[in-house]
Amino acid sequence: MSWLGEDDDADFDEFDESSIRSRPNPKANRPRTKRRPAHSDAQTGRILGVDRGRYSVLLDEDGPDERMVTAARARELRRTPIVTGDRARVVGDTSGDEGTLARIVGIVDRTSLLRRSADDTDQVERVIVANADQMLVVVAAADPEPRARLVDRYLVAALDAGIRPLLVVTKTDLADPSEFLTHFDGLDLTVFTSARGEMPTDEIGAALIGHSTVFVGHSGVGKSTLVNALVPDAGRATGHVNEVTGRGRHTSSSTVSLRYTSAAGAGWVIDTPGVRSFGLGHVDPANILAAYTELARIAEGCPRGCTHLPDAEDCALNEAAADGTLGETGRARLDSLQRLLTTFGG
Repeated sequence: MSWLGEDDDADFDEFDESSIRSRPNPKANRPRTKRRPAHSDAQTGRILGVDRGRYSVLLDEDGPDERMVTAARARELRRTPIVTGDRARVVGDTSGDEGTLARIVGIVDRTSLLRRSADDTDQVERVIVANADQMLVVVAAADPEPRARLVDRYLVAALDAGIRPLLVVTKTDLADPSEFLTHFDGLDLTVFTSARGEMPTDEIGAALIGHSTVFVGHSGVGKSTLVNALVPDAGRATGHVNEVTGRGRHTSSSTVSLRYTSAAGAGWVIDTPGVRSFGLGHVDPANILAAYTELARIAEGCPRGCTHLPDAEDCALNEAAADGTLGETGRARLDSLQRLLTTFGG
């Protein structure tokens, strides 16, 4: 015998959750998802510069439809650093017409990344440029006086990034750089010298062909002057050195890629603002040792955690230097390595 009649069954149905109806979405919004579109139609270009959140991107590089477009970053890349030298995937209006704005939706894997930190204890890195394979360090023989330790820091950052370093000494008509250059004996470093009216643009230009070279240097050393000589339409601002402080005035305020061309070939010059300090808090010292291939092999016999500095106990490198295994050239190379490791450490 049932205690519920037909009317009672109907009343019971209103408590049955299986029959509940979903409330319609009044705004007809799609639910949020982490899935992003593939952007299979994206074009890849080289980022030449950044200005207030707008990126200058060169598309179809060296092709029949080469053009410059202005782009903004997509929302999903808001935490991804995008810098000069990056290869970016771009969608939207890529015509390059005035007033148009494309969108950067991805960054191609980088081959190198040059970074610096605020100081040696700061692990937060600042990305300077991507995909460079050379660094041209510009230093003056005088006015301002050359700072070997700052050059060392540039070299450490280059070796850490896997970038080949080059050195240009300007203003050699004001002072003889020979003593300064002895500081770099033993380092595999190509050196150019430049005097007023005798700038070796052909020799430097030959080293730029086929490469993406980032120019770095202290303010006032003549870096922008050199860039303008190599790329006549660059229009980079030049300044002077303050006679009281001995410091150069910052002239280049942004990092920009410029195309170098000559009868022999072409390359890319990446000009950066002058800096007075270069923190190395992000550097892995193992990358410095790896740049000295022949010493790295000997260092395999060092105890774990060896610093490879002159006072390091049981260091295979120091032992090889003491017993004559390294030879004169090898000892010079070891001195160079230990100087850079000391620079990194303090």
